[in-house]
Amino acid sequence: MKKLSGLFIVIILLVSCAKETEQAKRFSGEALGTTYSVQFFSENDLNFEKAMDSIIDEINTSMSTYTTKSDISRINRGDSTVKVDEHFRKVFKASEKIFKESNGFFDPTVGVLVNAYGFGPEKRLMEIDSVTLDSLHALVGFDKLTLNADNTIGKENPLIYLDFNAIAKGYAIDVIAEYLEKNEVENYLIELGGELRARGNNLTNSSEWIVGIDDPLQMEGNRSLYAKLKLENTAMATSGNYRKYRVDSLSGERYVHTVNPLTGKAEKSNLLSTSVLAENCMLADGYATAFMALGLERSKEMLNHLNGVEVYMIYSAENGDVEVFSSQGFEKQLVE
Repeated sequence: MKKLSGLFIVIILLVSCAKETEQAKRFSGEALGTTYSVQFFSENDLNFEKAMDSIIDEINTSMSTYTTKSDISRINRGDSTVKVDEHFRKVFKASEKIFKESNGFFDPTVGVLVNAYGFGPEKRLMEIDSVTLDSLHALVGFDKLTLNADNTIGKENPLIYLDFNAIAKGYAIDVIAEYLEKNEVENYLIELGGELRARGNNLTNSSEWIVGIDDPLQMEGNRSLYAKLKLENTAMATSGNYRKYRVDSLSGERYVHTVNPLTGKAEKSNLLSTSVLAENCMLADGYATAFMALGLERSKEMLNHLNGVEVYMIYSAENGDVEVFSSQGFEKQLVE
């Protein structure tokens, strides 16, 4: 259930107002395999770029599967002596929470199946028979992992592969926000790989922070928005199968394939994208991925049991039309 990093990007918009009152400090660059953009208002002279480099280095050392010497890479190779840091523990516990709330549909161990079906970065298997599926499915299940009292990770099977890609970007944004707030920054907007967190206002325009949600059906090179909303002291993450949908030749319905972690099988889903508002970006990131795996109806059921979580789901109806389900809280944030 890996996030398709970089395929679904939320565009940041600024609302123009009559008089500019203050200029934001702006920083942008590359981090965690994607791009970031941060703007904030502060009278203090912060060495933000140095702090950003330090934060990203810490998170990579802890949880990057692309760094061979990272804690998660060593754990994935079967090293049971690794003692994980606070970053890893927070993400592990949040993943465990969402895994339970979603009845297993959010699962950071599902990567072996995602790759096998050709939905991930690794080469797909040409044929998946029942024996192969059973052997791969035996390696899936976040409940087969434990965070031990000594901060080591226990695995029922040493071959289980752990990947926090679906939640780590959101967590990184929260760490950046924590740094800014510790330095008395009260107005900021952070974007990393399309995930967002905002506080206060855009003082340049004396307005709220306004952000946009990409149209999941837009053509390559043709950037268009599906909706705009105010981001007020909250975080937003979007997950989607951006331009990865198929069209049923008879009904015209658009659908995507997603892996069911419980059965190990690839299933059709009419849910094209999900944007989530939550108190922090780590949870928003994880819930967005969970809802994409659950599909529209099961996501609605899960939403009934969550507090402080709002959603905006773009889906394909049976007649082929593209429609939206928006929770009341999300609806209130939408702007023309």
